[in-house]
Order: sequence, then C-alpha cells, then structure tokens
Amino acid sequence: MANHKSAIKRIRTNERKRIRNRLIISRTRTEVKKARLALASGTPDNAREATLQAIRELDKAVAKGILHKNNVARRKSRLMKHLNALANGEAAK
Repeated sequence: MANHKSAIKRIRTNERKRIRNRLIISRTRTEVKKARLALASGTPDNAREATLQAIRELDKAVAKGILHKNNVARRKSRLMKHLNALANGEAAK
C-alpha cells in the first residue's frame, strides 16, 4: 500500500487511465476483427467500409497515445494489402 499522498493519487489516476485504455483497445480490436471478417467474406464494398472504420479507430488510439504509431502503421498496411488484393481479385498472402 502506498504511504505518500502523491503515490495514492498516482494509483487512482493510473486506474482511470487503465480503464480508458482498455475501452479504446477493445474497441480497436473489435473494428479490426470486423474488417478481417469482411475481407474474408469477399464483398469489396463491405470490406472497404469496415477497413476504413478500423483504420479510423487505430488512428484514434495513436492520437490518444495508447498504441504506438509504428504498430498501427503495420496493422493498417496489412489491412490495406488485403483490401487491395480483394479489389484486384487476387489472394493476399
């Protein structure tokens, strides 16, 4: 247990940030999962919309400092790679 007033406050603020971060990460994962499912279904219009929504959520997480920008860049790149392959009628690796 913390003994100093500042340490007690830090515990409270860390818990609030942890809850906020979990919400945003969960929302981001859900949108990425929806995008992957839409890409797997093979309908370009639905896949495009879901992918763009996932990219929006990923960008929001970076803006809030929850995910690292390079991590998000990699995820966005992979999603767009699959989307472009679907649009061109190819199978993405």
